Amino acid sequence: LQMIWFTADYHLSHKKIIKYCNRPFQDIEEMDATIIDNLNECVKPGDILYYLGDLTFKKVVAEKFFNRFNFLELHYIIGNHDKEEIIALAGKCCNSVSNLKDIRLEGISITLCHYSMRVWNNSHFNSWQLFGHSHGTLIPQGKQYDVGVDNNNFFPVSFEKLKGIMIKLKDNINYISSFEKKFSI
Repeated sequence: LQMIWFTADYHLSHKKIIKYCNRPFQDIEEMDATIIDNLNECVKPGDILYYLGDLTFKKVVAEKFFNRFNFLELHYIIGNHDKEEIIALAGKCCNSVSNLKDIRLEGISITLCHYSMRVWNNSHFNSWQLFGHSHGTLIPQGKQYDVGVDNNNFFPVSFEKLKGIMIKLKDNINYISSFEKKFSI
């Protein structure tokens, strides 16, 4: 059974991220191993992974990551810390690379971006927006969720889990209900 996963903000081999984000690791070796092991525990051959930016500053680390997870359908959304050489490598190793990506799963429109947005494609129809960048510090508005590892105990988030999360969230700020649509001019 093919699973769909979302994640962001690994910052592999980035020593200062441990302090900046108060990550519970002694060093980058422990951090990198935990994050990679957690991903490896979840994903299986043939799964789809949407990675929403900020993988690493180091090309050699990115190469190792892309080679290790080459059994996935991998879609890369560019983050603010992704250097040109990482983006170019992602272009060679991933199924797609973009700044923003709109997808549709089980009839649900989802906008993927490294950054949180106020409104996005089809947000007035209660579509979802998944983001990273804020490392679990930003309160989502409406049908949004931070898929970054800092917000998810250093694990990726499955589409199945997201469905359970989103159903409990308030409507988007610009949502037009079916009642309003029916009676609008």
